[in-house]
Amino acid sequence: MHLINSTMTTTNITFNERLAAYAQLTRLNKPIGILLLLWPTLWGLWLAADGIPDPMILVIFILGTILMRSAGCAMNDFADRRIDPHVSRTRNRPLATGIISPREALFIAAGLSICAFLLILPLNWLTIQLSVPALFLAASYPFTKRFFAMPQAYLGIAFSFGIPMAFAAQTGTVPPIAWLLVLANLFWVIAYDTEYALVDLADDLKIDIKTSAITFGQFNVIAVMLCHLIFLSLLAYAGLLLQRGIWFYGALLIVLGLVMIQYRMIRDRDPALCFQAFLHNNRVGAVIFVGILLDTLA
Repeated sequence: MHLINSTMTTTNITFNERLAAYAQLTRLNKPIGILLLLWPTLWGLWLAADGIPDPMILVIFILGTILMRSAGCAMNDFADRRIDPHVSRTRNRPLATGIISPREALFIAAGLSICAFLLILPLNWLTIQLSVPALFLAASYPFTKRFFAMPQAYLGIAFSFGIPMAFAAQTGTVPPIAWLLVLANLFWVIAYDTEYALVDLADDLKIDIKTSAITFGQFNVIAVMLCHLIFLSLLAYAGLLLQRGIWFYGALLIVLGLVMIQYRMIRDRDPALCFQAFLHNNRVGAVIFVGILLDTLA
């Protein structure tokens, strides 16, 4: 009834209300997803350049990250349009209420993806080639929650593809160290997106969709912490291979402290605190970037 009544009133919404709905659809009103996607990309760019990357490449990757994250959110809401009305956190999303139609969401996702593709055309052919699987991963991820026991791992691959693309754009190659960073970031994504999944755990169990929080079961908090520790260990190993210095490893020590704070937030599985722990990962990404930045300037 909620969905039907909302849909019947969509013709009465104002232009500003529709713009606000588009911002909500693409999560421009909640930039945490853009930041969590951007930080690993910036790590990759700075490490690939061993300093400040090419300014044009930097601008392209920042804008491309915003466009692709927004497109992914539109596709996510299209895929979840019949699920979101049954989840307390998502029932007021514009597709769930009917303010935006499924066709509109698809057009927006396609339009943003095309803009992102046009944006990278000045870059080398290897970067353009890597954008194809990156687009596929972003578009297909929302549908994995129906059949894949660990959709957070799939998201982790999608959210890590900015790293090899950054190396390709900056150096023309994708060395093994880039894939090590991808693996590290994969575990970080599983960690923070499992925290996010803990917020909706009760609703997800009712509607029978797949999440890592459900798959890990009673060990989900331990699994989050283990993924964080693997993430930091792999970054430390990458730093050793890249001969990083004190600023890099100092940043990792600070992040270890931030991870311990997250444990206190999630250990009782309180939804509000789990959501705060998820948001807390923006600090993790920022601290690592500052460590890389200072280390390359030292």
